Amino acid sequence: MSLAFPLAEEPDDITRERGRLLFAGPVDFVKGVVAMPGLPPADRIEVCFAGRSNVGKSSLINGLTGRKTLARASNTPGRTQEINYFALGTDRYMVDLPGYGYAEAPVAIVAKWQALLRAYLAGRQTLRRAFVLVDMRHGIKAVDQEILGLLDKSAVTFQVVLTKSDKVNLATREETIAQVQGALAKHPAAYPEIIVTSSEKGEGMETLRAVIATLV
Repeated sequence: MSLAFPLAEEPDDITRERGRLLFAGPVDFVKGVVAMPGLPPADRIEVCFAGRSNVGKSSLINGLTGRKTLARASNTPGRTQEINYFALGTDRYMVDLPGYGYAEAPVAIVAKWQALLRAYLAGRQTLRRAFVLVDMRHGIKAVDQEILGLLDKSAVTFQVVLTKSDKVNLATREETIAQVQGALAKHPAAYPEIIVTSSEKGEGMETLRAVIATLV
């Protein structure tokens, strides 16, 4: 029987406060990594954010942290090929993976990025969850299926975060959620809850903060 993949519920007051305190504390850029030897020591748990170019990843990270310029969107989508590490307090890393699926990125760069991504996902034992961002206007596309399959193979638990919920009407919202729920039923590594967010309106931010704060 497939999982229903319901929308994540609002956190309770205690969990909400844990999330608020975590993200109200220090959040600092650590380094950009272009090869596995450059990764920081695996001395704390980490979460990573993945998504197609232009899915709103930088806006989401900035919205979570309340810092407008912490994560910078590339002027040319698909060109930023670094894994960016941020220290979230003293016991967590937040990891921003390069956007994928941009057709104009040079083939050699895409191949190098895919190899680095595979190595990172397969070899980072402190990685607790990957948050895969999906644009509410478009749902899961073929290029997303590639990364979901890679996460399955790497046995990395991933959770879909729908972005830009403020850009669609109720009918499109429900249609996209249903499409994503159907797609996720085929992926054994999928965490059985979906988080709906809007960086513009703040929807889902407290929920996502609370989820990250309670991962152990």
